[in-house]
Amino acid sequence: MTTARNRLSPTHQPLVQHPLEPLTADEVATAVAIVQRERSVGNSFRFPCVMLHEPDKALVLNFRPGEAIDREAFLILLDNATGRTYEAIVSLTNDQVVRWTAVPGAQPNIMADELVECEHAVKVHPEFQAAIAKRGLDLDQVVVDPWAIGNFGFADEAGLRLSRCLCYIRTTPESNFYARPIDGLVPVVDLNTMQVLKIEDTGIVPVPPETGEYAREFITHFRDDLKPLQIAQPEGVSFTVDGHHIRWQNWQMRIGFTPREGLVLYTVGYEDQGRLRPILYRASMAEMVVPYGDPRPQHFRKNAFDLGEHGVGMLANSLTNGCDCFGEIRYFDAVLTDSRGNVAITENAICLHEEDYGILWKHTDWRREHVDVRRSRRLVLSFIATVDNYEYGFYWYFYQDGTIQYEIKLTGILLCAALDNTPKYGTLVAPELNALNHQHFFGMRLDFDIDGVENSVYEVNSHAEPMGADNPYGNAFYAQATEFQTEQEAQRIIDPLAGRYWKVVNPAVTNRLGQPVGFKIMPGENVLPFAHPDAPILKRAGFLTKHLWVTPYAADEKYPTGSYPNQHPGGEGLPQWTQADRRSPTRMWLSGTSSDTTTFPAQRITLSCPSPTAASP
Repeated sequence: MTTARNRLSPTHQPLVQHPLEPLTADEVATAVAIVQRERSVGNSFRFPCVMLHEPDKALVLNFRPGEAIDREAFLILLDNATGRTYEAIVSLTNDQVVRWTAVPGAQPNIMADELVECEHAVKVHPEFQAAIAKRGLDLDQVVVDPWAIGNFGFADEAGLRLSRCLCYIRTTPESNFYARPIDGLVPVVDLNTMQVLKIEDTGIVPVPPETGEYAREFITHFRDDLKPLQIAQPEGVSFTVDGHHIRWQNWQMRIGFTPREGLVLYTVGYEDQGRLRPILYRASMAEMVVPYGDPRPQHFRKNAFDLGEHGVGMLANSLTNGCDCFGEIRYFDAVLTDSRGNVAITENAICLHEEDYGILWKHTDWRREHVDVRRSRRLVLSFIATVDNYEYGFYWYFYQDGTIQYEIKLTGILLCAALDNTPKYGTLVAPELNALNHQHFFGMRLDFDIDGVENSVYEVNSHAEPMGADNPYGNAFYAQATEFQTEQEAQRIIDPLAGRYWKVVNPAVTNRLGQPVGFKIMPGENVLPFAHPDAPILKRAGFLTKHLWVTPYAADEKYPTGSYPNQHPGGEGLPQWTQADRRSPTRMWLSGTSSDTTTFPAQRITLSCPSPTAASP
């Protein structure tokens, strides 16, 4: 990570190619400086978010190259001195703050700087030091891992910005501390004052004995039975990049990167006989929630909103060729800030490359002894974020047959606890070490514009035809499509026994067979939350109760749990918006999940042309 701090004069701004180009490092620094100047922002302020303020959709769709662009930045600020949160919109073009708004009761995401300061505050606290000594542990080996505290309705937590810290032992400076949790000891810290408010000490629990080392320096023998595998493109890659605009095969798209969502896709389209046909206006993962299933006092509060409480963009890795990505790679940097508003650039945050993907299509005509086969190649856009113990790989795939696929790969280290009698709410993975049951929920936001903005959404179910004169042998079945008219109708769960899927179509545009063009939504393996319907987690993340929500497009409805889920009691986001039961919903929100103890699943959501009769989407 590199840092820079420069003020860019508005009269010397570089020419920006497109309204959705991400902010440059100079623009980020300028936005911070303007706010500091105009709003007397002092040292007590932190900057949880500085990013592009996306222009109105109509402006973007009507933009023509060379037109003047009013560049704006969106900022979230937190004043530690007062605990107040503010939002600002800054015009970089006009060198001024154009909107400054207080957001009562909001707690922005927890920032990396806060984690470091919080750990220090805990380790120097006399009561914590005494608790560590009582357990016969070495304070220098203790790791304090601050977590968001959630919201369980406790009155003494209202209005405070809090972190609830998990503690571990690192046997050596290089050791895997996640294998040795210190259960029964939980400091609670006020992040605004960096004061330890209390230390929950429920008694001494033996620390699991094994270190569970995985780092290279602890491994004495590596596999030696694999020959080198090389990927070469001697004539270069097949994609072209202009700023953040990408072209490959017939695909075109723009990309961005936000502190909260990480990689964002914009204006995804497919070129058909010289005409660029729009598919997606905007697509991103909008929330990720990981509720744990152990009811014990130390563990019931483990509910991580990895986007809303932390931000996967802020936690993105700097990728390296040959390890994170493989082949001929084009990288993109992410321009972010630290919590004090200093520019922080995550180098190589986004990876772009091509992959061979086996057979795309094959047929053998045995009568002619003739074989036809086509290889499949896909374009890959990805980034990886480290969220405490887990690594999440986020992958967008674009295929030659018009399919778009989104895949999330989970890796890293399981979150474990000391074993308590029987591992009913987890899995024994090492002596005295229990990997806690939990689920990973991924909430996608997909703004479709298939051949224009007038789209419709359908649910398709397969039905068996009753026995009768028209079906004398009982073999007939058919697919029935039902259009969603309102938001309440469009809250659905999967049903693989009915072959259920959803599709987005443009009824005004047809293919050569007279069928409306569209895309079919094919969710991956899925379950619903195991939490009780009255559990606090389902008040805060109500979107988990359905696999599909469909709403009308609204620029201010961005995240399925609302803008500020950190310590929020819940009820915002999709459950709140859809109470209006608005008509003609087209924006899709998909929830994919898995239950996880000792395995790391990959979740997939696939968009494909409804039928091969539409040669292009």
